[in-house]
Amino acid sequence: MELTDALLDRIAQVDPTLHAYATVTPEVARTQARRADKDLAEGRDRGPLHGIPIAVKDICNTAGIVTAAGMPIHASHVPDFDATVVKRLADAGAVLLGKLQLTEGAFAKHHPGIAVPRNPWHAAYYAGASSSGSGVATAAGLAFGAIGSDTGGSIRFPAAANGITGLKPTWGRVSRHGVFPLAPSLDHIGPMTRSAADAGAMLGAIAGHDPSDPTTLVAPVPDYLADLDKGVRGLRVGIDLSYAEDGVDADIVGALRDARRVLEDQGAVIRDVRVPDHDAVTAAWGSLAGVETGIVHAATYPARSSDYGPPASGTIAGLIEHGRTVTAIDLMNIHYARLAFGGALAALFRDIDLLLIPTQPLADFTVAREAALFTQPDELGAFLRFAAPFDMSGSPTLTLPCGFTARGLPLSFQLVSRHLDEALLVRAGHAYQQATDWHRKQPLR
Repeated sequence: MELTDALLDRIAQVDPTLHAYATVTPEVARTQARRADKDLAEGRDRGPLHGIPIAVKDICNTAGIVTAAGMPIHASHVPDFDATVVKRLADAGAVLLGKLQLTEGAFAKHHPGIAVPRNPWHAAYYAGASSSGSGVATAAGLAFGAIGSDTGGSIRFPAAANGITGLKPTWGRVSRHGVFPLAPSLDHIGPMTRSAADAGAMLGAIAGHDPSDPTTLVAPVPDYLADLDKGVRGLRVGIDLSYAEDGVDADIVGALRDARRVLEDQGAVIRDVRVPDHDAVTAAWGSLAGVETGIVHAATYPARSSDYGPPASGTIAGLIEHGRTVTAIDLMNIHYARLAFGGALAALFRDIDLLLIPTQPLADFTVAREAALFTQPDELGAFLRFAAPFDMSGSPTLTLPCGFTARGLPLSFQLVSRHLDEALLVRAGHAYQQATDWHRKQPLR
């Protein structure tokens, strides 16, 4: 209860300027906190999340609580059931502080009628999309962890922008039942936390097969913290220097090289590799997402298009409009490209255990530069090249903070692994964070 009240007080003090929360749920939080204290007093410990105050992205259904998905059109939507991920967090003893704000429909831009979450390091800089509220809340100490979703980078970009850890699991590792979709075959649900160990603890609570979501994987869920202290000695870490450095800002290149040295000093074996050609899947991502999003919104778009933001580049309406131009032949060519990339990537992981890459190519990424990016398709494709391919392949990735720019904005990198090898990502991320302290830096102390 003391921890929960402290977080609720901090939200009341800080969030009016950060806008991370769409809805705060103090009554739910205090009820769950009292139950957690009672359980502990009676000898019932539900695990590492027991009594820990967290929040979820406002695409996750919460019974009796508005779930608006960043869309005024859904501002009165009150589900009568919890999403599986919400139920599993409750079963693990977590305390729900509230629902976190996001871009419109979980795409790239926020609806013009929504107060946009602000980067707690500097309000003029990008806070990430679409899990912007999840990134801001976790970085600013408004929750100890959050649920985000990633369709084209939306766990990774806000993790990078806010200097936190983001774990995008294998597609299907976490149930999407009760989660408002963007593009179902690309949507991943995962934790956003301050450390890799915390991400492993949250994933352990939410992962696993769900009969209500037939696309969830039936593989058993391991204890993601069991090998936490095994380190990275002997692990084969691949890096493609042309992929990781060409067209990437110097601050990011330097931080990535530093991260490589840290892993190497801890005994990882660095291997030069060639990442499979990703141009086709990166270019095709928007068309596939547009088609799937159009299907998701068929009941309200175009019939209620005036309730959406403008149909411009970067808006969900613009994405749907683009999807409506994609032909069946286009869609099958995308499918074939996706299969080819996934197969080539799986072959690469026969020779390595982890792939080391940037999260994004741009450092010191301002809100103004973000707006301009969406008007320039070539630059947008370049921005997505470290994110979209690994949603197309369904691969798990871990985003880790690794430094700051001269202006004081966080820098990050990604580790990518084989499907269902999230435990290795958590282990490697923890080893890196034991040797560095970037994940301990916080804004707004």
